[in-house]
Amino acid sequence: MRSIWNGAISFGLVSIPIKLVNATESHSISFRQIHLGDGGRIRYRKVCELDGEEVPAGEIGKGYEEADGSIIPITDEDLAQLPIATAKTIEIVSFVPADEIDPLQMDAAYYLAANGPTAAKPYTLLREALKRSRRVAIAKYALRGRERLGMLRVVDDVIAMHGLLWPDEIRVPEGVAPEGKVSVREAELDLADALMATLGEVEMASLTDEYREAVEAMITAKSEGAFEPPAQAEAEPAGGKVIDLMAALENSVRAAKASRGEAGPEAEVTPIRRKAAAPKTAAAAPKSVGGKKSTAATKKTAASGTKKTASAKSTSARSTTARSTASKSTAKSTSKAASAKKTAAATKKPAPRKQASA
Repeated sequence: MRSIWNGAISFGLVSIPIKLVNATESHSISFRQIHLGDGGRIRYRKVCELDGEEVPAGEIGKGYEEADGSIIPITDEDLAQLPIATAKTIEIVSFVPADEIDPLQMDAAYYLAANGPTAAKPYTLLREALKRSRRVAIAKYALRGRERLGMLRVVDDVIAMHGLLWPDEIRVPEGVAPEGKVSVREAELDLADALMATLGEVEMASLTDEYREAVEAMITAKSEGAFEPPAQAEAEPAGGKVIDLMAALENSVRAAKASRGEAGPEAEVTPIRRKAAAPKTAAAAPKSVGGKKSTAATKKTAASGTKKTASAKSTSARSTTARSTASKSTAKSTSKAASAKKTAAATKKPAPRKQASA
């Protein structure tokens, strides 16, 4: 890979000669502007405003425009003479945990390659130190006429550098969040969790730019004269559409399961429950509906229950009394019969004995 910048990493008193290589590349398809009438290409020509002549690239320089429209010429020599320590140096200023870097600050990515055999040892030292510390290095460097902020981290066996935006270049998200208070129900969160669990993870390498592939196929078909416009699907109106959020979430979970072959599209959706529901008590307190009606109904029910309890107690008491009375009556009858027998036995006199004859 071709390097775009040569310099050194300043790691304390250690200097590591490196080459800067682009770590990313754009695969987007570029188009040319043409004249619709005859298909001729439209080109931009750089013309001087003073003499109206086209200017070649070798005669074009830089200049700063002031508020009144006047131009102050700025040469590369002027910029090179500025007292900037990072003109040809990536100066490491600190080491921080990776999660302290806001992803909003991420910019272009580069690979840092060791420049020459003498750079191999200090390069490897810095790489292994970054690995063991599980931190990233924050550095300053100058590129394309300006000083920039960067983050160094290890990718496989290479040190990579991400250009970072300066903190004051990150805009505050004022007026971006939804206005007013929006409430989300627990059931909706449960379904959202279920959808996230169903979608799961994906291999990043498996993701492709389907739009670019479709454009390339269209260009190939047009060049071969076999292009047929695809049938256009009816576009649904965007914005202002009221949806049933719960139904949309449930259908999304079903569709995700069907796409993974886990269940049919009509499969039952079981939301993820965050907490087990509290067990219901045997006798729940009556709900307050209309105040007096509910209280009256409660009193009526309580009174009815009290009457039934009292009736049951009364019946039980009567039964006990009857049993006690019958027992006493039986005992009295038995006692009288025994007394009568004793009296009869006591009053009965023995028969007189007959005297024997001489």
